[in-house]
Amino acid sequence: MNQSAKRYSPLQVALIGGAIATTATASVFGPAWTRCVRAALQDSPKAIVDQVWQLVNREYVDGKFNQQDWQATRQSLLSKNYASREEAYVAIREALKILGDPYTRFMDPKQYEALTSQTSGEVSGIGIRMELNEKTKRLTVVEAIENSPALRAGIKAGDEILAINGKSTQEMKVDDASKLIRGKAGTMLTLRLGRSGQSAFDLKLTRATIEVPTVRYTVKQEGNRRVGYIRLREFSSHAADQMRRAIRDLNSQQVNAYVLDLRGNPGGLLQASIEIARMWLDQGGIVRTVDRVGGTEDTKANRTALTNLPLAVLVDGNSASASEILTGALKDNKRAVVVGSQTFGKALVQSVHELSDGSGLAVTIAHYYTPKGTDINHKGITPDITLDLTEAQERQLASNPNLIGTQNDPQYAKAISALSNTNFAQPPATQPTGAMSSSARDLKF
Repeated sequence: MNQSAKRYSPLQVALIGGAIATTATASVFGPAWTRCVRAALQDSPKAIVDQVWQLVNREYVDGKFNQQDWQATRQSLLSKNYASREEAYVAIREALKILGDPYTRFMDPKQYEALTSQTSGEVSGIGIRMELNEKTKRLTVVEAIENSPALRAGIKAGDEILAINGKSTQEMKVDDASKLIRGKAGTMLTLRLGRSGQSAFDLKLTRATIEVPTVRYTVKQEGNRRVGYIRLREFSSHAADQMRRAIRDLNSQQVNAYVLDLRGNPGGLLQASIEIARMWLDQGGIVRTVDRVGGTEDTKANRTALTNLPLAVLVDGNSASASEILTGALKDNKRAVVVGSQTFGKALVQSVHELSDGSGLAVTIAHYYTPKGTDINHKGITPDITLDLTEAQERQLASNPNLIGTQNDPQYAKAISALSNTNFAQPPATQPTGAMSSSARDLKF
């Protein structure tokens, strides 16, 4: 039974060109038994249990369910009584374990809300990045985000957050402070700030919905080259627009080459990776997905690249999923030289559903392959130039992020060196550039 109260959640996906069916599959039991079950499930924790079972039964990529009797699992789940939703959640998670797929997972309402916030690329708050300063042990502003209440109010990097709505932040963790600062757009917040050379002062702010910057870029002068350095942290719903603005701005600054840094990028929305691939590729395949019945979809470039300048891509063991789609497309089409460490190796696509009580379910619905047909699952992508950082180098970059994307960053330095090699530096052919397609398709990795 499928009782989803919000069938068309923004994260619900379209697969193979059409919307996911939202009607329940036919029951394997008799109609009288089904009517009885429906009556019993109404407004009970079992409603969520059965909703999860139905979604997995209909969509899961492995129609044999890891050689498990999925019908028997349903009977077992519905034969139990659940005193609370929490008990039902435990039963759901145990049932999903038998699939042997860590990416098909249940999320309670708070976990689902966190995921939707992450993939939407938006937060409701005041728009600051903060850290616990190692020397002072105080919560300190790292950055006030562009177009945010914090920036408009004059909050600066280095400001210390002494109290949040009158609550002292002494010995407070960053996560706990974030929970206090975030809240519904339009509500008020008071911060007590410490600033060098001034007495502590209170600042009132109104929370707002803020687009989180996931793309950061700059021009770097490397010898006689002007290099456009772009770091992409995740593939949120705003990532493609931010990437488009970055490339166009760097083009206007007359860069000679690009470095695209995907290190530490865990993935995100499939459509974002496709759109971004099309900004670098004029022709060639991007990704092929295969569903549970062997149905395939090949996604290709569409002659809308924004640049054909030489490109290097940086990856590491935490570059996963959508990062690997983009990297695989650029590597297989010989559009870029890939530098760094072996990538994570996640070649599975999930659809994400909001359930009737605000919880959520991610279901693996397809397997993907690179344009050359390579299966990277559990293997990852091998860079064209493999360069693993030593533990000392990793510690140095982690303790001083300003060194990332400089000549003190060994992988970046190797990418700059590689860009001087015309075998790597130039795309297969010079192609005309154009505008990007804005077609939307929310597939989650």
